[in-house]
Amino acid sequence: MEMKTVVLNSTVTISYNTSEFNISSYDKQYLVLNFHTKRICIARVLEQELRVKCNPMFPRLECEVFRVEGIKDEAGYINRITRATQHRNSLLADVRAYSPYADLVSEIRILLLGPAGSGKSSFFNSVKSIFQGHLTRQAIVGSDVTSITEQYRIYSIKDGKDGQSLPFMLCDSMGLDEEEGVGLCVDDIPHILKGCVPDRYKFSPQKPITPKHPTFITSPSLKDRIHCVAYVFDINSTDNLSPKMMAKLKQIQKEVINCGVAQVALLTKVNNCNEVLQDNFLKMNKAMISQSQIQNVNKILGIPLSRILVVENYASGREMDPLKDILILSALKQMFRAVDDFLEDLLLE
Repeated sequence: MEMKTVVLNSTVTISYNTSEFNISSYDKQYLVLNFHTKRICIARVLEQELRVKCNPMFPRLECEVFRVEGIKDEAGYINRITRATQHRNSLLADVRAYSPYADLVSEIRILLLGPAGSGKSSFFNSVKSIFQGHLTRQAIVGSDVTSITEQYRIYSIKDGKDGQSLPFMLCDSMGLDEEEGVGLCVDDIPHILKGCVPDRYKFSPQKPITPKHPTFITSPSLKDRIHCVAYVFDINSTDNLSPKMMAKLKQIQKEVINCGVAQVALLTKVNNCNEVLQDNFLKMNKAMISQSQIQNVNKILGIPLSRILVVENYASGREMDPLKDILILSALKQMFRAVDDFLEDLLLE
């Protein structure tokens, strides 16, 4: 859902005698709230900018006015948020317009793999929230070291509540654990990559799926396969991965490479999304790239820096944030590019 913002060079006045709240400049009256008559009037120029329709004859049952303090002395803040919203809307349009390479499939599948509590389910919830226009919590999330996700889920994303499905799916899996017999079983992964595991399959850490399972997909097509694997890590824990976890990740990556599937790394729970991107929102800050967490993932998995993506999920809070959206949508675009490379290679085989 697209968000519209307007920055006005105006003054705010409140008349207690007439119970009116005014936003106006020396020659224009932008908005008038009359609390006595319960009516709101918005100038036509503002209606056009915000893409809203306001009937002054229609009474409003409720109206809340909030005073925002603490930013009036920061001259560049409003300008940055306005530019961020514009860039966010441009990225949103790009994601909506995406079409998989050569139309080989109508929807691509992106598998989220990573340690328990790394933010896999939260990433899906965050992506869905952007396209719903409000925060959602469809996938159950947790912060425990033991995986909350027990089923394999293939989530489609709709553009709005009643909109069409977008051309990508996010596949959520059980969290990885460094110990054997706990968390996602490594032997399940080749079957997931090949598209043999159905939606809502319940994982058994000590018993991987086999072709004898009643729901096993015996002849999956290209559309059923995984087209990109996103290794998901909590950015604050990448420096502390145990040797056992690193060995398991390398074992998994070997299976991914054998299947020829595209790979990216997704680092979640960044402390301050304002510091991740350069001022033009197009590239990551050099200071961010040089951080040990990013360099460590590059060293462990050998994934190029351009495909190590940093996001801040909507794990808490109640409001949408254009800067968070930019990171999430930019990550999706990079995943799409990785998938297109994978699909192009298929045609060349």
